[in-house]
Amino acid sequence: MNFEKVIFGFFIVLSLTLNMGFFLGEYNNPAHHSVYELFMVVVVNLVATGLKLGDRSQIGALLLATSLVADFELIAAALHWTYAVHIIGTGMTPDVMANVVALAGGALVANIISVIIFVSETLMSRL
Repeated sequence: MNFEKVIFGFFIVLSLTLNMGFFLGEYNNPAHHSVYELFMVVVVNLVATGLKLGDRSQIGALLLATSLVADFELIAAALHWTYAVHIIGTGMTPDVMANVVALAGGALVANIISVIIFVSETLMSRL
């Protein structure tokens, strides 16, 4: 068993599951989406991106691209939340929450693609 692959797989699956946990719920209800969970999704996704930096293969490039997309969308969601609550002071309205969840949903799609690529690569290496 390759311990490096275990750690890599752990972080991309954890990123996917945390992202799914944040995304689920009524999209415009702030009570269904925790700021702490969004923070954890951003941190874990950034760690997963860091782990993808060392792979020089074509599959590695695709994994890195999907991770960068997820990072971009999650950071944009966190910045939007911060801007609405702390800078302009409107608070977490249903419209703001819907935008944050929509961005997290885009990151969720990128994370799903990343896990599919990872599983496909693992299955192909066994043949």
